Amino acid sequence: MPIGVIINALSVAAGGVIGALFGHKLPAKINSELTKIFGVCSMGMGVSSIGLMKNMPAVIFAVIIGTAFGLAVNLGGIINGGATCMEKPVGKLFPNKNKSMSREEYMSMLVTIIVLFCASGTGIYGSLDSGMSGDHTILISKSILDFFTAMIFGGTLGMVVAAVAIPQCVIFLIIFAAAKFIFPLTTPDMIADFKACGGFLLLATGFRIAKIHDFPVADMIPAMVLVMPVSWFWVNMIVPML
Repeated sequence: MPIGVIINALSVAAGGVIGALFGHKLPAKINSELTKIFGVCSMGMGVSSIGLMKNMPAVIFAVIIGTAFGLAVNLGGIINGGATCMEKPVGKLFPNKNKSMSREEYMSMLVTIIVLFCASGTGIYGSLDSGMSGDHTILISKSILDFFTAMIFGGTLGMVVAAVAIPQCVIFLIIFAAAKFIFPLTTPDMIADFKACGGFLLLATGFRIAKIHDFPVADMIPAMVLVMPVSWFWVNMIVPML
């Protein structure tokens, strides 16, 4: 049962609605300072997951090679392009009613939240983890962050933020379903290394949210695909030779 995916989508929808109705009443200082706290929370989730690591060389290798591949194919740019295409129907359904924002500013911010809610490393990792292990902790924790983030964005963009919950739910359900087929091929150590790899993405995401450093989180996503095969290869091929 994709409980975590459903909770995450509902949190975005609820946060977007509340933000559209009441978000404009929040002081600017609360918006800016809470965003930094969201980043710290993401870092804490990442550190917790990294602590589960069983085969450090395999995880480090997967993170480096996976990120290099993502950068080489410009995965971050591809994801942004997909979000831009997604913005067109969403933007038509909920046109910009914030007269203080230009069309370009509105589109830029809308694409940002689509990427944040639908294609973040945290969401992809959480959906895979939920599907493979039945542990919804990451997605539920992300839901808390997403609720307040959607509320803040909703105060600026309006009801369109709540509508982003629909494509988010579809994407995460697909990932969740795919994880069900992957799980029988894994071992407990592979799952632990997978969670540790996801922890690095959560940590990088936290740095971005807190505006400490702009890590290429979208380009790091291929590491999530590589880490379990690399973990298996390390345990079964490399370790016996050491």
